[in-house]
Amino acid sequence: MANVQAGGQWYPPEWPDRIRALADGTLTPVAPRRAATVMLLKDTGDEPAVYMLRRRASMAFAGGAYAYPGGGVDPRDDDRHVRWAGPARGWWARRLGVDEAEAQAIVCAAVRETYEEAGVLLAGPTPDSVVGDTTGEDWEADRAALVARETSFAEFLDRRGLVLRSDLLGAWTRWITPEFEPRRYDTWFFVAALPEGQRTRNASTEADRTVWIAPREAAAAYDRGELLMMPPTIATLRQLTAYATVARALDAAPARDLTPVLATARPEEGGVVLSWPGHDEFTQRIPTGGAPV
Repeated sequence: MANVQAGGQWYPPEWPDRIRALADGTLTPVAPRRAATVMLLKDTGDEPAVYMLRRRASMAFAGGAYAYPGGGVDPRDDDRHVRWAGPARGWWARRLGVDEAEAQAIVCAAVRETYEEAGVLLAGPTPDSVVGDTTGEDWEADRAALVARETSFAEFLDRRGLVLRSDLLGAWTRWITPEFEPRRYDTWFFVAALPEGQRTRNASTEADRTVWIAPREAAAAYDRGELLMMPPTIATLRQLTAYATVARALDAAPARDLTPVLATARPEEGGVVLSWPGHDEFTQRIPTGGAPV
């Protein structure tokens, strides 16, 4: 079970030893896997709400923490022809800082994982439409096949006669799991509005609870230690509190800086300091042989 530091910050008990091992050169970092996650938003009258899920306590990575729908890239999405609407792959490549094949795979992961984990599909029969309902046994069979990787996202879209609506996504930020973690992800965070006519549901086997919650309310619950979150989650929630409507958040996305946020661990007298550039609230000082302070 993860330790919880000030507020509701997720902090695994094995981190201090791994951080010290990284600092003294005895730990070799594993390569991060590409991933995407989506902050799904809807207007509620007073302020936007964001869709969050709580990862099951039994999960090996961030068990018990609140997060957004998301997951790893399917390598098949790098080179399959994907039915596509919105900005071209070249535009996304420049925006995400990768090549065109990677850009396609990352955007596909964002759309696919939102469908797999929340039942919400950012795709439609034409470049300017979105499916209105994704419930029913046939949709569930398709979703289950995607989860099991029995079918690729491109095959799913082809069979359904749908095009991926990349214009419904806004790239928001990019975080890379710290080098001392045994499971590492290079994750692009996106924002998107809940399409009209669709509704969320807990379709994920990895989550035991889902909630629509105002970012301000979620951040306050984190500060009280009531909601457990990883640094990227609480950081993005705090950023979303600046926007009074979903439209304003989406409008802000194109100007967002996508320079990767990567924690650094540096030795100092008597221990190690763990910090995330630009996010001072997550700084931890780990004394030699002791717990973080």
